[in-house]
Amino acid sequence: MPSWKLTLPCTRAEAEAIDASEDLGLETAPVLMTTEDVEDDAERWHLDAYFEEEPSDAAIAAVQALVPSARGRAPAIEQLDDEDWVTMSQAGLAPLHVGRFYVHTSAQDAPPPEGARVFRIEAGRAFGTGHHETTSGCLAMLDGLAGRRFEDVIDIGTGTGLLAFAARELWPEARVLATDIDPVAIDVTRENAEVNDVPGVDLVVADGALADAITDRAPYDLLIANILAGPLVSMAPEVAAIAAPEATVVLAGLLGRQAAEVIGAYAACGCTLEARDDRGDWTILRLRAGAERYVPTAPIDPAGRNGWALDI
Repeated sequence: MPSWKLTLPCTRAEAEAIDASEDLGLETAPVLMTTEDVEDDAERWHLDAYFEEEPSDAAIAAVQALVPSARGRAPAIEQLDDEDWVTMSQAGLAPLHVGRFYVHTSAQDAPPPEGARVFRIEAGRAFGTGHHETTSGCLAMLDGLAGRRFEDVIDIGTGTGLLAFAARELWPEARVLATDIDPVAIDVTRENAEVNDVPGVDLVVADGALADAITDRAPYDLLIANILAGPLVSMAPEVAAIAAPEATVVLAGLLGRQAAEVIGAYAACGCTLEARDDRGDWTILRLRAGAERYVPTAPIDPAGRNGWALDI
């Protein structure tokens, strides 16, 4: 089937704030992808929106609203005749080998390294193929924890499920819960679990860490949250509240310049920094929860949070 691509310039801040499965209020939602045009240039990014049919004026306006810096710019719109745009978009993604994990898409048929745990994760409806520095950094961080023992694991903002799958591989006896605010991401995670023969990952649609399905299983001794700096900061009390004493907390989705604020937010909840991995502009943090379980000093109001699409 022919498809259509709409392209607009954007900034890095706008790209980071766009949910890969953004609800634009359209009958048929496009798939959104952002790309850096010039390395380390915060002003030189672009947004691609892929449609199954020619985008209407309303669809064009909805995409334009995501990138205010392109206001007044006419989008580039092209028809992709008989092209599988997902495969096309993945053609430039080399397979990823991190520790014992090997991540690829169906567009890549190179033989995996001997002994590696292979995951096939397609790009498209949810973030987290493994090729982004935040996801690959989390994989490396988890691989480095292989010698530790964990019994209750939660992956907050699971995206494609990749990090939850890695945790299941590393700690097969642990209970693993994967959550996401986006129901599409949970559907994608369920599909990916089947494709990759990953059993025993429980799935929950939840905004943050306050849902009963999450708090009823607390505390967790390994917590993973690869989202954005803004939500990480505003969620610090609720994440710390479900952490077991001295739990390991892996945080990602933040830029290096945002690390101090994220670390400070969790330090206020009793967490201390154990390790930091800087990959390009991005930073992955590993923290340890306090010796006693954190109890918030005031009720947590989810309506007062900064919002999942906001950066700091």
